Amino acid sequence: MTKSKIFLYLMLAFILGVGSGSFFDISSQVVLVIAIIVVSLVAVFYPVRGRGTLRALAASNGVYRRRLIVLIVLLLVAFTFGVVRFDASESLTRVLTNFNDTNSSVQLSGYINGEPERLIDKQRMVLQVKEIRASDYIISADEKILITINLYPEFEYGDFILMEGKLQSPKNFDDFDYVNYLAKDGIFSLSYYPRISKITQNGFSDDKISILEKIKISMFTQIFRFKNAFKDSISRSIAEPNASFIEGVLLGSRESIPQDLKNAFSRTGTTHILAISGYNITLVGLYISYLFIFFMRRQKAFWFTVLGIILFTILTGASASVVRAAVMGILVLVAYREGRFYDMTNSIVFAGALMVALNPKVLRFDVGFQLSFLATLGLIYFSPIIRDKLEWLPIFWSFKENFIATVSAQLMVLPVVLYNFGSFSLISLPANVLILPVIPLTMLFGFLSGVLGLIWSQLGEIAGLAAWVLAEYEILIVKFFSQIS
Repeated sequence: MTKSKIFLYLMLAFILGVGSGSFFDISSQVVLVIAIIVVSLVAVFYPVRGRGTLRALAASNGVYRRRLIVLIVLLLVAFTFGVVRFDASESLTRVLTNFNDTNSSVQLSGYINGEPERLIDKQRMVLQVKEIRASDYIISADEKILITINLYPEFEYGDFILMEGKLQSPKNFDDFDYVNYLAKDGIFSLSYYPRISKITQNGFSDDKISILEKIKISMFTQIFRFKNAFKDSISRSIAEPNASFIEGVLLGSRESIPQDLKNAFSRTGTTHILAISGYNITLVGLYISYLFIFFMRRQKAFWFTVLGIILFTILTGASASVVRAAVMGILVLVAYREGRFYDMTNSIVFAGALMVALNPKVLRFDVGFQLSFLATLGLIYFSPIIRDKLEWLPIFWSFKENFIATVSAQLMVLPVVLYNFGSFSLISLPANVLILPVIPLTMLFGFLSGVLGLIWSQLGEIAGLAAWVLAEYEILIVKFFSQIS
């Protein structure tokens, strides 16, 4: 067995351990005892006798048996690590939950960790709590809370705030596990419309805010300012709602898109176009690589492309979903660069194991995580099969490739979609096939309109005209198909 296969099996065993720990109440001590028993039984009772090749292998100092035992031990260790990792994530000390549902107010101070989500009549934001004040006690903390407040005054990432209000525990909806959805991001408390005010960073002692946090806040604040200026440039260059649509395609920003248009995308199974996915990241990577190939060798251009994707990920906010998409996009580029099928499988499984190790809860409770990896696996395993069966399809306007990619991804994610949402859009296939070929040009001209608009508004409007036409076509397709039952 090759080392790459052993590596693949170890990663799968770890992921299986995390999955088992998330679905079943498995004690790590029990897993360890079972592992010891299984290894002992294999070592004692594995048959040495055999015929042909097995006899020869057994005769050569038991090499085959020892290798098998070592592999089983390693798989059990990886599985045990998975169970232990999930148990560890469940046993983290939480202070804020002691104040949930107590009908008494508490004072919290910290900074806004992430871009606030602005809706029609309110805004939601995550507060990274650094200090808790209750009665006469001051408690240091490093936890998150989701706050819902009025639409104004507006707050930005990195703002230091003081809030006072009551805390609540999240509650599940009839068809949605909201508790675990928030828990995967480390959020176990909510607060609705507390009193809130801005404070300065000087209100915190140096031990409350680490050096890395200060660097992160400073860097991300500047990046988000550029992002907002870039979005304003697009809004000036392109008329609505097409501008908001292009912002969604480029940056994953959907708060300005009209609700009826969001519903249309949802009914047609094209919502993924409005989110930063591995597909969007891959396009960004390809554009960057095409640019650098003109000035340097392909090997160097590849690493600059990876750096560009990382910077783009930070620009979009570096949320968990965007980071996942960036990992998937980089892996696709690596696979194209290497041209090796099996390496891609190993890379994807490794990326999944790494993300699960960092946050074990995403494996079970993050549907986006599941859909991203399943769709990518569908492209790997189903595309070659479907391509052989559909050689007769026309290649005009990338119809064949988009059709095969859409079918492959949809087949793989179908069970998860049906389980979580209870329905599947049959019109998603024609809608995606008609829209996807235009997305690369939409992203290109949308990006040019934003950048050129920062330099000179008239230049932005010229590029914005082409972006508007492309976006108008995509929106018309979505609206047309959304009217079909």
